[in-house]
Amino acid sequence: MLRPALGAGLLALAGLAHAEPPTTFGTIIGSGLLCQDQTSNRYYFDYMVKFFGQPYRREGGAYWFRTPDARLWGQEILEVMVSDESYAYSFVGAVAEATPETMEEAIRAQVGLRYAKIENSRFPVREAKPGSRIVYFNTRSKIYCAKFKPLPPALR
Repeated sequence: MLRPALGAGLLALAGLAHAEPPTTFGTIIGSGLLCQDQTSNRYYFDYMVKFFGQPYRREGGAYWFRTPDARLWGQEILEVMVSDESYAYSFVGAVAEATPETMEEAIRAQVGLRYAKIENSRFPVREAKPGSRIVYFNTRSKIYCAKFKPLPPALR
C-alpha cells in the first residue's frame, strides 16, 4: 500500500501529464509563430519542457512536443517544434489540425495579420510581412517562424 503523501504525489504527477496548456500558450507560442517576438530556440525549448514535458522525438533539426488540448486562433494545435543546435536557423513551429486556408483565415480574423501566397503551386506557401509562414503538412498545416542564428562573438 502506498503512503498517502506518496500516493498523492503520484496522482499529481499523473495529472500534470494531462494538464491543460498554460494560459500563456497563446501569448508565448502564438506570438513566436507569428514572428512577433525574438526567436530564441532555448527560450521556447525551456517553455515547452516546463509545461508539456520532454520532447517525444528529435528529428529534422527540431525537438517535437505533443500539445494535448492546445489551441491557437481557435484551431487545435497538435505539436510544437523547436529548432535544435544542429539547425542553421532558430525556429518555432506548430502543426495544426486545420488546412492552411483555415489557419490563415483564423489568424486574420483574430489578429489582423494577412498572409500572401508567395508561389503559384498546387500547395502554395503563405507568408506574412513579419516572416511567419503557413505551409501544407499533408491534410493539416504547419505554421512557423524561422530566423538566422546570430554569429557567436568570436566570429563577429
